Order: sequence, then C-alpha cells, then structure tokens
Amino acid sequence: MTSSRITNKKTQKLYFLYRKLHAAFGPQHWWPADSAFEVAVGAILTQNTNWGNVEKAIQNLKDNNVLGFTSLLRISDQKLASLIRPAGYFNLKAKRLKSFVRFLSRSCHGDIKKLALRDARQLRQALLGVNGIGPETADSILLYALRKPLFVVDAYTKRIFTRHGFLREEAEYGHVQNLFMQNLKNEVQLFNEYHALLVKLGKDFCLKNKPKCDVCPLHALQRRSNA
Repeated sequence: MTSSRITNKKTQKLYFLYRKLHAAFGPQHWWPADSAFEVAVGAILTQNTNWGNVEKAIQNLKDNNVLGFTSLLRISDQKLASLIRPAGYFNLKAKRLKSFVRFLSRSCHGDIKKLALRDARQLRQALLGVNGIGPETADSILLYALRKPLFVVDAYTKRIFTRHGFLREEAEYGHVQNLFMQNLKNEVQLFNEYHALLVKLGKDFCLKNKPKCDVCPLHALQRRSNA
C-alpha cells in the first residue's frame, strides 16, 4: 500500500471522528475568555488542574483588577499567588505568569496581539524558552490566543487516540501532533473545534478509569477499530 493511500485512510478516519463528535456535542466555543491575554493566562493556569478551578482563579484576578499586562507585571509574586490559589500550584504558577509577562514586555511591549504578526514556528520556539511553558501550553496560546494553526495535544487527545488504535501509548507529543497536522487541513477553526471536542469527550466519556465506552459517541468507531 502506498503512503498516499495510508495518509488518505488516516484522513478519512480523522474527519469521520470529528463529524461524529461535532454531531454529538455541537460547537464548543473555545477558548472561553474576553481577550487573547486572558487566553494565555488561562493556558498557564490550567496546567495540572481542571477548568473550573482556572475560572475561579481568573475571576479573582478580574475582581482585583489585575488581569492585564501592566497589573501582572507590577503585582508581587506573593499577592499573585494568593489570587490564583484555586488553580493549584499557585506559587509555581505565579512565577510562570511573571515569566510570561516579562516575555511579553521584551517581545512586544506587552501587546500580545503583536505576536500574531510573527512566524508561528519561530514564535513557538520563543514561547518554549519561557520558564514553565511546555508544548501544550505554547500551542494553546498559539491556537486560541494568536490564531495560529497548530494542533494542541493534551492527555485527553492521547488517551482517546490510543484507545482507538491510532497511537501507541509511548507516542511523544510531536508524533501525536503530526497525526493531525499531516492528515487534516491546517485551519485554525478546525483545530480549535477538534481539540475542544476531544476535551469534552475525555471529560465526559473517555475517562482515565472506568471509561463509558457503551454510551460513547465513538462507540461504533471503537468496534470498527477493534475488528
């Protein structure tokens, strides 16, 4: 079988899965935020916690009028940590947020929208150089805040596609990301919606322990994959 046929088969399966999820859940309207800056802050805060905790932390920042570049640059690490406590690892995340706003100061004088003018790959490397920003966080900022077509890979993505036979458990981040970027149209809206739908599936059905396979929207695909 030629490589083009293999790629076409993967493409067909990926789009089939996407259509099934979209039909089951509808549009997810991600990322829930009022600005690109808020998206970036949320991407850093959501590391190792759930979105509900992030929302509480962001609301604390809003209530204290510090959810902005200048305010976060000036606030003390101790005060910032106390405000983002609901997100967990608050001392560590306070330092990471500080590192990020200092990066914005150096790179675009605090105007995150100006980053969107830069090449996506170069910008990704720059973000990965910021303390506490790994591939998932960098790609979340690039896709959701700066509208760059880079697919975000998280634990849900890997779990779902491993269980459906697309990936090996030991697959690394870049390999998983390439599965999508080499077989789908590199479109911001498609990557945005696809990732959000996978998050929805992972949270509600494809659980780490005791997955709800019998009522999963992809149950038919699972049977086909295991055939």
